Parts: sequence; C-alpha cells; structure tokens
Amino acid sequence: MNLHELKPAEGSKFVKRIKGRGNASGNGKTAGKGHKGQKARAGGGVRPGFEGGQMPLYRRLPKRGFTCRNSKDIVALNVSRLEVFEDGTVVGIEMLIESGIISRARDGVKILGNGELTKKLTVKANYFSETAKEKIENAGGKTEVI
Repeated sequence: MNLHELKPAEGSKFVKRIKGRGNASGNGKTAGKGHKGQKARAGGGVRPGFEGGQMPLYRRLPKRGFTCRNSKDIVALNVSRLEVFEDGTVVGIEMLIESGIISRARDGVKILGNGELTKKLTVKANYFSETAKEKIENAGGKTEVI
C-alpha cells in the first residue's frame, strides 16, 4: 500500500445537503416538506403515538394487573431438599447454589416446612417458616437468619 492508494472507508464521507437555499441547490422551495400542512410548518409535527385525534392505540388496548415496585423475589425451598447434605453440615446460600438446589438467590431464600428432615444441619437463610424451623430443630440442627 502506498500513500496515493489510501482512501477513506466506504460511506464515511458524504456531502451535507443544505436545504431551502433556492432551486439551484436541488432542494429549494419547499425544502423537502411538500406543500403546506402541519408537518410543513416551523415547529410542526405531532407527538409520538398521536393518531390525528383518534383514540391512540396505547389507550385502546386493555390494561391489566399491577406490578408492585417494592415486592421481593424470594426463592422458596422445602426442608426435604436439604436431605442431600451430610450430617453436621453448615448449609448456606452459597452451598445451595454449588449443589445445584437453587440457581441463584435473587432477593433472598426462604426455607419452607414441606417434607421430612433426618440430618442434623445448621441452616443459614434469609427466612424460615415456623414448621421448617421446628423440623430442623427437631432433627437436632440449628437455624440462623442472615
């Protein structure tokens, strides 16, 4: 490659067309705005979604439901799922993720009381139901709220 062979990238250079500077410019008179009307005026045009006075689509479609901005996405987990751990293990959220019982913690983990637990475990979670706490302690384990 030589200096005289250098060229700018294709499409990177273009001539800016100046509008409304007489017919000789190739874009004079109405400057590409057509004849009269709302869109031809200075500052003219309509807001996004405006349909000429007809009820706009976003108001015609039905609205349903409600999303609470303060709600938490909590992962629920039954006591029976903890049976895979060995006796005397300290089970935390990281350990639950490593073992594949949960994929991620989201806004917290709650242990629920469905099923049976025979192992003596120390369980660390954000929330416990009363029955889950009872079953873990009856098996000889402990519950810790983190």
